[in-house]
Amino acid sequence: MKQTTEERLARHLRTMDNELRAARSRNRELEDRQREPIAVVGIGCRYPGGADSADGLWRVVRDGQDAIGGLPVNRGWDIAGLYSPDPDAPGRSYSTAGGFLHDADRFDAEFFGISPREAATMDPQQRLLLETSWEAVENAGIDPRSLRDSQTGVFAGSNSQDYGAVLAEAPEAAEGYVVTGSTGGMVSGRISYTLGLCGPSLTVDTACSSSLVTLHLAVQALRNRECVAALAGGVAVLTTTRGLTEFSRQRALSADGRCKAFGAAADGFGFGEGAGMLFLERLSDARRHGHPVLAVIRGSAVNQDGASNGITAPNGPSQERVIRDALAASGVPAGEVGLVEAHGTGTKLGDPIEARALMAAYGSVRDAGSPLWVGSVKSNIGHTQAAAGVAGVIKAVMALRHRTLPPTLHAEEPSPEIDWSKGTVLPLTGVRDWPSEAHPRRVGVSAFGISGTNAHLIVEEAPPVVAETTGGYVPPATARMDPGPLPWLLSARSAEALREQASRLLDWTAGRPDVGPGAVARALAHGRSRFEHRAVVLADDAAGSRTALGALVSGEESPDLIRGETSAPGRLAFLFSGQGSQRPGMGRELYQTFPAFRAAFDAVCSELDGRLPRP
Repeated sequence: MKQTTEERLARHLRTMDNELRAARSRNRELEDRQREPIAVVGIGCRYPGGADSADGLWRVVRDGQDAIGGLPVNRGWDIAGLYSPDPDAPGRSYSTAGGFLHDADRFDAEFFGISPREAATMDPQQRLLLETSWEAVENAGIDPRSLRDSQTGVFAGSNSQDYGAVLAEAPEAAEGYVVTGSTGGMVSGRISYTLGLCGPSLTVDTACSSSLVTLHLAVQALRNRECVAALAGGVAVLTTTRGLTEFSRQRALSADGRCKAFGAAADGFGFGEGAGMLFLERLSDARRHGHPVLAVIRGSAVNQDGASNGITAPNGPSQERVIRDALAASGVPAGEVGLVEAHGTGTKLGDPIEARALMAAYGSVRDAGSPLWVGSVKSNIGHTQAAAGVAGVIKAVMALRHRTLPPTLHAEEPSPEIDWSKGTVLPLTGVRDWPSEAHPRRVGVSAFGISGTNAHLIVEEAPPVVAETTGGYVPPATARMDPGPLPWLLSARSAEALREQASRLLDWTAGRPDVGPGAVARALAHGRSRFEHRAVVLADDAAGSRTALGALVSGEESPDLIRGETSAPGRLAFLFSGQGSQRPGMGRELYQTFPAFRAAFDAVCSELDGRLPRP
């Protein structure tokens, strides 16, 4: 039948309407994707003050610990000959203190299957990031070896590759490994190779902002579906004294090695060392996989100073812009950010510029009754350079989890170079509780590179978990299982490492009496790799498990402890003990304790009961 003009026009209009609706749906999907929260599901780190975990770093900042000390004595440096009070003395430094990793030379090469000779030629920065990456994945409750061949990305910040100069002192011993051991690209490449990760892998150097830039890039890559998960962070280790002598010439160092951020005594920055890696997933994926959500990254931004008042000088307008851009990207109003983890190096030039940018971006929408609190982890551990931004994010995540505002050191007398009179932005010099508000708790984190590249992140507390059974909201809670003997499985590459694993687990459980033995058993069974040296703790309760762990640490015997060693992959065997049960009701405890068994049992019964003469 021939259509009329009106019918053809109506059909055309319907088609256009459908296409317009589809286009709008795609646009909404793209917009939602660009703002999808990114979950922090695991953390691994090494920072001064014995901060070898996120909990360790939290103790340092919460307790106001000053982790600054002398130079490391195990790197072959001429410490006595390095010092001179004269800032113009060639090859000398007027500062010989800072936040150093005195055990940065320690590395378990055998664990990663690396030969002793190759390990000796690897930049300590590669070694530290390899260890902290593994720990970040395990911290998420994931067996790192299960990520092999996955589209997991690696984004590593590193702004110093001095190890080539160290290797040049013994060229024959290092021959064949210099390129893989000392080039920047291998900092990220080593992680991807060792763990078998096939997502984007890159090393970023924007100087002091490197690790915050890596987090920005990882967030973008996850939202753009370039990877399914990402390791992001940074590392800094001084393997030569070049940094100390260079910044002494510039008169940028504090004589006592401390960063007195926003304090009246600010006189320069102190060097720090460290490594921090975060394991990230899209929030929807983390929830679907059942991984812990420690906090979420809501938005981020990166920009550059451009042609400003000096190639190394900070630029206030650029800092203000990057903060506003991060807020816009996150969709978070400036007034709903309660804490800023500032760049805060403690220099007379940088601190006032940063404070004015914070006041312009955040302070204009606040009043003195509800100020924005400002702090800097650099006051505790020094300026950890390419690992500084991620240290600030770890501090922010832990502050959100503990609902506590931690103090900043050396700012009891605020800088007179900064006008604090409005009271809308203030340095945080004491521990404060962080009460709930009508909106989630949030932290802004800043990092400004000497390169001129600036970054800012908005970190938000973990959202509540949706209870599928009721459709309501319940707060995140530690997973528990019903009481009863539950196996704690431990394994390591050597007997000594197995005892160390037991010692760490003993310390961890002692500080968390609220975590049930079932949650520990589940994490050890499903979130750890299996190695040759093994032990099983099987006690009636948590106290018995800790007693057995103590026996493992000390090399003693315990009826609740079994040790073993496997030299080759085992084979699985099933033992069928005969027909029927060995005692009345022998499956009842299993049925009552394990939901998975109960569900399977009920499903089988529902199928068979209708086909059998009796249930």
